[in-house]
Amino acid sequence: MTIRVATYNVRSMYDDVPALTRVIRALRADVLCLQEAPRRSFWRRRRGGLALATGMTVAAGRRRGGMAVFTGPGVRILHAEHHLLSFDPGLERRATALAVVEAGGLRLAVASVHLDLNAAARVRHAAEAVALLEAAAARYGAAIVLAGDINERADGDAFRHLSDRLTDCYASAPRGDGLTFSARRPGARIDAVFAGHGVSVESCGGADADPADLAAATDHLPVVAELGAS
Repeated sequence: MTIRVATYNVRSMYDDVPALTRVIRALRADVLCLQEAPRRSFWRRRRGGLALATGMTVAAGRRRGGMAVFTGPGVRILHAEHHLLSFDPGLERRATALAVVEAGGLRLAVASVHLDLNAAARVRHAAEAVALLEAAAARYGAAIVLAGDINERADGDAFRHLSDRLTDCYASAPRGDGLTFSARRPGARIDAVFAGHGVSVESCGGADADPADLAAATDHLPVVAELGAS
C-alpha cells in the first residue's frame, strides 16, 4: 500500500484560490506540505478554509515562517511540532512544520521546509530541519520524509546536503520532467520530496491537474511522491 506525500508553495494564497483548490484536490495527497501558507490577517481562518475546501485537515504549522502540513482522510495524526530555524539578521525568518502520521500501514515523520535565498542559510537550515525530523522520528519509531521549496537546483549545496542523507524521490523514480518553477514557464526543479530509510519510492513528479489551474494557482508547481514501506 502506498501513501501520497506532496509539497506545494502556495504563495500565501495571493493568486487564484479556486484554481489552487482544484489543484490540491487533484493531488489526492494523504499528506501535503505547504510553504508560504497564509501568515498575516486571518491566517488560521484562511488555512482552515483551504483545508476544508480540499477535504483535508490542518495537522501542523503556526504563523511564523508560513509552514503547514495538511493530512487527508484516513490519516492518523500522532504528533505535531513547529520550530523556528536559526535567525539571520536581514533575512526572512524560516521555520519547519512537522507532523508524525500513520497511513497505509506506514508511520512517517513529515516536515515541510522553505529554505532561504541565501546559500549559507539554506545549508544551515537544511541541516537543522533534518536534525529536528530525525529526533521526532526516533521518538515515534517513524520513517522520515522532508518536503519543500529548496530554492535551488539539485547541484546546490543545500540540495546535495539533503540528497546525501535522504533519497531524492524524483531522482529515484521520476515521473514527468520534474520542473517546478515558475508555474507558467517551468525551467528549474527547486521543489522536492526526500525520503529516509524504511521508505520505498514508487514514483515522484507533478500533478495530474488542469494546466490552466496550475498556471493560475500560484508561482510554483506541486510535487507528489508515492511512497511505500521498504
